[in-house]
Amino acid sequence: MTGYHASILQGALLTVGVSLAALVVAILLGLLGASAKLSGRPILVGLATAYTTLVRGIPELVLMLLIFYGGTIGLNKLLEAMGSRASVDINPFLAGMLTIGFIYGAYMTETFRGAILSIPKGQMEAGWAFGMSPLRTFLRITAPQMVRYALPGFTNNWLVLIKATALVSLIGLHEMTYLAKQASAATREPFTYFLFAAALFLIYTTISLWALRWLDRRFSMGVKRARA
Repeated sequence: MTGYHASILQGALLTVGVSLAALVVAILLGLLGASAKLSGRPILVGLATAYTTLVRGIPELVLMLLIFYGGTIGLNKLLEAMGSRASVDINPFLAGMLTIGFIYGAYMTETFRGAILSIPKGQMEAGWAFGMSPLRTFLRITAPQMVRYALPGFTNNWLVLIKATALVSLIGLHEMTYLAKQASAATREPFTYFLFAAALFLIYTTISLWALRWLDRRFSMGVKRARA
């Protein structure tokens, strides 16, 4: 292990931080988007459809650069229009987290929508008949069953999301891909350091698969017993 390896390991922690923060944003946007699409209200359905269509139609790198650079320019123009001489620089961690969360929120929207549609509507109607509020019905009846149906799609989204964090190196965030590139440029040994970064990504995805498979078994236990 050299000093460069230690530096990449520190960047690996930042990669995990960006991934988890982006996942929270993606889940929240996914739940909101799925709720909007299933609401039956034309305005909400239209907004959610436009959101998912926009994200799935534009490359992730282009969106990230638009949000990072375009967001900075937009905020500074707004401050200038308000008569302020202050300038704003968007933090690369915040930009990366919000951009990746925004992108994968669209995919989570479709994952959660499909999972909710897989649940018999009569179960939710039964909850309402017992006097449960829509929120309580969702938390007590819909959400536990939705998890089981959503986990396969959620797993794929999470694995792609964690790998997409490599893109934030392009906006200056010193995560492990950025540091591996710096180390390879300094030592002229790109294979060594990029292979090290690839191994770390493989470790992350392997641990994620193990944890998500455990969750799948946990939420499918009753179903498997019923089938047996």
